[in-house]
Amino acid sequence: MSTQVCFGLRDAKSSDFIEIEGYPLDKEILPFYNKLKETLARDGFRLRLESAYRPFERQLSIWNRKAAGELKLLDAAGNPMERPRDEERLMYAILTWSALPGASRHHLGTDLDVVDGNACPEGYEVQLTPAECDGMFAPFHQRLTELMASGESFGFERVFVPGRGKIQPEKWHIAHLPTSRKYLEDFSLAELRKLYEKTDIACKSALLDNLESLAKDFIYPYFV
Repeated sequence: MSTQVCFGLRDAKSSDFIEIEGYPLDKEILPFYNKLKETLARDGFRLRLESAYRPFERQLSIWNRKAAGELKLLDAAGNPMERPRDEERLMYAILTWSALPGASRHHLGTDLDVVDGNACPEGYEVQLTPAECDGMFAPFHQRLTELMASGESFGFERVFVPGRGKIQPEKWHIAHLPTSRKYLEDFSLAELRKLYEKTDIACKSALLDNLESLAKDFIYPYFV
């Protein structure tokens, strides 16, 4: 595997991927995704994708638009917050809910953001917030928790959980761990630094100055 796999530089139209519900995902996880979907359907839930493979350019766009104030910044409780003027404070504010470009688990193609399609009101735009997880999607996430606890989730687990690193818990983010691990083996922080140095990324100075400590808090804890 190339180190670049973890940077989201694979072409989403390559033979590595298959498109499901408009989202590309690594084709190796498709059988396990289908089994999980079928299991949840028997309980009255409709597993629906909100995100899957995300190329580097997409994550970079999210990062830069949040830095510029074009996308909302949310605090740890999921509420809108003011945009910090200090570059380092702004970097950490973005990291509350957005992964570092080039180090997002969505670059792997094995990680999915999911909701219960049956619980969505008509025309509702999913936000992927804690309030949704504790509200309209609470029964869905409870069932997912039960399946994971009993070993019946076909390799899918949550990686952003309380007590692990500094990324806020995300119940909606599930990962097929057996497949993702082989990609994570090739990650290189030195290569990520080189990528940032040649990329027009917001908060570049703060990122490069703090990259090692950022990796300890926001990258490596999620290599599970």
